Amino acid sequence: MGVAAPALEAAGSRAVVGTVTVRTLGDTLNERSGPSTWYAVHGVFGNGARVGVVCQAWGQQLSGTVSTSAWWLVDARGWYISEAFVAWDAGRPVVPWCGVYTHRAVRATVRVAGGATLSVRTGPATGQRQTAVLSNGAPVVVACRVWGQPVDGRVADTPVWDRLAGGGYVADGFVAWSPRQPAMPWCGQAPQSVPPASRPAFIAAAVPGARAGMARYRVPASVTIAQAILESGAGASTLFRMDHNVFGMKCFGNPGQVAIGCRSYGTFECEPGCANTHASFRAYTDIADSFVDHGQMLATLARYKPCFAYTHDPDRFAQALQNAGYATDPHYARSLIHLMQQYNLYRYDH
Repeated sequence: MGVAAPALEAAGSRAVVGTVTVRTLGDTLNERSGPSTWYAVHGVFGNGARVGVVCQAWGQQLSGTVSTSAWWLVDARGWYISEAFVAWDAGRPVVPWCGVYTHRAVRATVRVAGGATLSVRTGPATGQRQTAVLSNGAPVVVACRVWGQPVDGRVADTPVWDRLAGGGYVADGFVAWSPRQPAMPWCGQAPQSVPPASRPAFIAAAVPGARAGMARYRVPASVTIAQAILESGAGASTLFRMDHNVFGMKCFGNPGQVAIGCRSYGTFECEPGCANTHASFRAYTDIADSFVDHGQMLATLARYKPCFAYTHDPDRFAQALQNAGYATDPHYARSLIHLMQQYNLYRYDH
């Protein structure tokens, strides 16, 4: 069944759905430009401050004075505070998602033709049992997204399904967002990360996944770590922080066997001329799955077979990757070799 939209209370040019009280044991709570401590501070709230909440976003998980939470709340000024440090004044209401660029609430409604209805099902496919139907224009509260059966919808033709906050799944192709769809997590996805404090710290975090890939797929750990640094900006890229995609692996119609979904990002490609463009990239539950997908891809695609003649020669393995068309950057192998030499990544091959 449909879920009623929360009642809204006007607050200037924004709409407040509830009020929270800051609990910081005497410290101040930072107000940031995005849903993690990586984003810039725009203001502070003192302990006991009451703050109106407009919408929510899924971000970095923090352990605070009230709870451990990956939810961030946008206040009436349009900035983000961690829910881990606030207490709801009258119980947590239904909080809408925030728009990525507007920092305002966005709404989802059913969009079907004529007198048709939209089925709520027990899983992300039309063969799953129907539990309810929603009429055209009915509001829906979406908890997260899953990759499922492709459906030709009224809004879009897509394999994405929306899991509702009240339970059940609806085909995303029949859900219209106003003013535009927010950046929701995939169901079961780990919270956003923040970049490590330094390159050595990032390397240390990448070593377990790289060594596991070397043991299972014979990809030199040194090459894998260099690729991770280069492809993710040492953990600073939005693709890495939001969707745990370490290596910039793309979707070509589907997320493959390991990833859980696909999301469009801006990127820079050289084919043959270099330019800014957009592409669909894989989203993972966590970075461990990204390392698995990377090793599996190299070990199973025929075009990378020549690389494995150099499993004990990382520099030549890197050059073979470029020769096989792994990246569009004509200096890709040179960049990998430079990183391997600069940080002595070869030590992780032993």
